[in-house]
Amino acid sequence: MTTTLVTGANKSLGLETTRRLLEAGHTVYAGMRNLDNGEAARELGAVPVQLDVTDQASITRALASLPELDVLVNNAGVLGTSFSTDDLDADAMQQVFDTNVLGIVRVTQAALPLLRRSPSAVIVNVASGVGWPRYLLDPKADEFHVTGVPYASSKAAVIALTVQYAKSLPGMRVNVSDPGYTATEFNGFSGHQSITEGTDATVALALIGPDGPTGEFHSRHGRIDY
Repeated sequence: MTTTLVTGANKSLGLETTRRLLEAGHTVYAGMRNLDNGEAARELGAVPVQLDVTDQASITRALASLPELDVLVNNAGVLGTSFSTDDLDADAMQQVFDTNVLGIVRVTQAALPLLRRSPSAVIVNVASGVGWPRYLLDPKADEFHVTGVPYASSKAAVIALTVQYAKSLPGMRVNVSDPGYTATEFNGFSGHQSITEGTDATVALALIGPDGPTGEFHSRHGRIDY
């Protein structure tokens, strides 16, 4: 049985990823800041775990409660409060990076001892095409119209840190996913993809075996070339 931890799993993309991995036969621990919000994950058959990616003590307790770990899905993320240079300051940047970037590092580092015991360890970091300069500069891309600095730059950092983790952990499969423009509360449910379509890349990368890719960036349509 494959044991998986999904962060930010109480709703939206995290909850749908949890549902699909349970359906694929994984035992899923659903990480979330507040266990009062864990009923949906519990009803699916997941095990809710209190885990705040900005709180090291919370992360340590969560990982200590897991008997084993084969797959880590770093899904937790925040949009932030700054959407232009007019409302941008260092505090706004720090808030977003603390969750979206440092949160991944905190959880991954805490998870490494368990992942190293797995014969087929997998890490999937959920980023965004908003962190990809090629899309931000393409007038035909959904991402072109995004003006905010913190979220875009945090997701660019997630892509880069994924590549570096993959290089440093050659025995594991470490990849990064782009959900695409998905209808979630992040965008007022304006996205043109369904929540299931938005998890296609993450789920596919979570299900790869030891011979799968590593250090790659994938959307639901396949690999995104660097």
